[in-house]
Amino acid sequence: MSVCPVPAEQQPLRQYEELTASWFFRWPSTSFAALSRRLAQGWLLLLPITLLVASGSIPLRHDVPRLFAAGAVSALVLPLLLLVRQWLGWTYVHRRLMRERITYEESGWYDGQEWEKPLEWREKDLLIAQHQVRPVLGRLLRAISVLAALLLWGASLCQAL
Repeated sequence: MSVCPVPAEQQPLRQYEELTASWFFRWPSTSFAALSRRLAQGWLLLLPITLLVASGSIPLRHDVPRLFAAGAVSALVLPLLLLVRQWLGWTYVHRRLMRERITYEESGWYDGQEWEKPLEWREKDLLIAQHQVRPVLGRLLRAISVLAALLLWGASLCQAL
């Protein structure tokens, strides 16, 4: 068996371990309820700021239900952006775990090399991708769907009021 030429920080398993150790990327790794709590906390922290900004609008200032609806919908944007960032990070690692070859850079000059994973690496990476990363991606997709639906519902509510 040959020695792995891929730098440690570019190995898919190492990248997975870094994600699971990260405070931010660990949110969706436990449960949907835990992820929802984190997103709700972010929404609640942002809500007073968005209400303050929305109150700068003279028509909204005199229409309290629309003011609150506009502020609440606007506060959903940050949690949605956080979810998209997490989705991108987890999808990147999932894709690298699923591939049979590892694309890596030996230097900072973008010299794109590829190294074929040994069979035992592939098996381990596939197991982690299927049983650890896929459930996280499922929770993220569910949360993104819920937030997108809330955004659309809130926007239609703002129009209806």
